[in-house]
Amino acid sequence: MSRFLPLIAFGLLVALFGFGIWWNTAHDQHDIVSPLINKPAPAFALPVLGDDTRKVDKQSLLGKPYFLNVFGSWCIECVHEHPVLSGEVKQLGLPLVGFNYKDDPQDATAWLAEHGNPFDVVIVDRDGRAGIDFGVYGAPETFLIDGKGVIRYKHVGPITPDVVANEFRPALAALAKESP
Repeated sequence: MSRFLPLIAFGLLVALFGFGIWWNTAHDQHDIVSPLINKPAPAFALPVLGDDTRKVDKQSLLGKPYFLNVFGSWCIECVHEHPVLSGEVKQLGLPLVGFNYKDDPQDATAWLAEHGNPFDVVIVDRDGRAGIDFGVYGAPETFLIDGKGVIRYKHVGPITPDVVANEFRPALAALAKESP
């Protein structure tokens, strides 16, 4: 029996490896459900990029839905989604808040100067504490927050035209139906 133990262990490892391959192909890696959906966005008060004396907080953004886009100059995928933010997302007509995550403000400023700035305001979370409260896994991530400050939708990964058409527009339509 003991001479079969390595073979049994090898078989278990092969089965585990096969399960991992199946799991990764059967599930969308960007489909990470946030426990914050339909819950109030965490409170925050973060400085505006380029003006540390000015802060934007959750209360100042209440009253109208907005997108909160987590980005960083160090984020490769952020470069890919940037044209979509500047085009399709801006055309949706909601304020777009840039959430500069764990980034050097000078690098972020240079990055926005190079790629363009689609944001209505950019807030800086240099140490990542506010990002932890939002459950940020990394960048890019985008939240749809309603006028009452409730997180209604979260997208993990770069925004594409398909994401705008198949996820953002339906989420906005559902939000519009709920509004009086």
